[in-house]
Amino acid sequence: MKPFLPQEVIRRKREGLVLRQDEIDAFIGALTDGSLSEGQAAAFAMAVYFRGLDWRECVDLTRAMIRSGETLDWSELDRPVLDKHSTGGVGDKVSLPLAAILAACGAAVPMISGRGLGHTGGTLDKLDAVPGYTTQPDASTFRDVVRSVGCAIIGQTDELAPADRRLYAIRDVTATVESTPLIVASILSKKVAAGLQGLVMDVKVGSGAFMSTLPEARSLAQALVDVSAGLGLRTRAVITDMNQVLGRTAGNALEVQEAVDYLAGRSREPRFHTVVVALAREALRLGGLAEDDAAAETLVLTMLDGGHAAATFDRMVAALGGPGDFTTTAHRHLPAAPYQLAVYPDVEGTIARIDVRTVGLCILKLGGGRRRAEERIDPAVGLSQMAGLGESVGSQRPLAIVHARREADARSVAELLRSACSLGVASTTPILYPSEDANSSLGWQKRELPRPADHRSQPSKV
Repeated sequence: MKPFLPQEVIRRKREGLVLRQDEIDAFIGALTDGSLSEGQAAAFAMAVYFRGLDWRECVDLTRAMIRSGETLDWSELDRPVLDKHSTGGVGDKVSLPLAAILAACGAAVPMISGRGLGHTGGTLDKLDAVPGYTTQPDASTFRDVVRSVGCAIIGQTDELAPADRRLYAIRDVTATVESTPLIVASILSKKVAAGLQGLVMDVKVGSGAFMSTLPEARSLAQALVDVSAGLGLRTRAVITDMNQVLGRTAGNALEVQEAVDYLAGRSREPRFHTVVVALAREALRLGGLAEDDAAAETLVLTMLDGGHAAATFDRMVAALGGPGDFTTTAHRHLPAAPYQLAVYPDVEGTIARIDVRTVGLCILKLGGGRRRAEERIDPAVGLSQMAGLGESVGSQRPLAIVHARREADARSVAELLRSACSLGVASTTPILYPSEDANSSLGWQKRELPRPADHRSQPSKV
């Protein structure tokens, strides 16, 4: 057998050739043990960005990344092991209620989530706003909470898919985040390593999403479903709208409060509710916990309205070190920003368009997000009462309320928020998009995964 030369693998992919499994295995092995230089890893990522991978290459890459660390085994559980992943958006706090709903319905949900980067928020950043909640428990605690409660939302451990962690850090600083095959391998390596039996993908599309157009979103959804099939993981994809903030809040503590208000039944914003129910419905059917959509939706509403999902969330928070009865006491525990400013439009009218990425940048400017992975964030800042498309705004209805540490910060963000909202005649934007053939596996097995449609470098949570 020929000796392994990283530069030869890079050259072959640069020339558009199909990589063999042994080449991919050796390359990821070298990435994991540190014998591969950062420059070589960056060159490989750029070659894949421009040349793409075919289905078999992407399956092999993902499998090699899974094998770079440990895999979890939940075979002792008598319930299906399910999870959900989102490609990222502004105000996307769906994971918080969804994990509790699925667990209350009879699933085990070992949800390994990430932090936000760029304009998108991360689930772990939201949970960091909960006093005492441990997002990085030891493996034994994680297993115990999943067994006893049914769900646990934590961060990626050092043992799960360590090759992904190094490759993602390189992609983030080399403008190769947008590569579809690398996105697919990153997401699925962590999810398969977590020992899942079923996965629901929430692929966002719109001005606040990584995929700004429907064809791009469908292409990514198809790739995720097909590569999952090659790895033996049953996956369904749902394409959802990100042309406006999901729910009424953006910012970590504010989003946690909205999520627990949703679970407790105090308020349920319709678009947010639609997305939660749609993802839960797909997961329950994947796990064999409901025979059809109607039965799945009935089960979800029963768990919500009967308080079972809220009780499950409370048990999870308490088991991971947070306050007890959190869904009823969250307002006493979550941090609050000292200054609030209602932002009104210059003229009255109807919101016709929202540049959601700019709304996300408002959170960054307040200190509620991070531009670099090592930055600390302020969990208290953000936006509440965010107006949506088609809603009337004016002197009696603000665009949003800014929560800030200082008045100057709030006023600066107010101008940015006004620039993000255009008034006029609003077009109808669906909440859920038809996914066409994205859930029929192996639809593109013989062709390459697509390269990005253009070379924009919007950050993405993957």
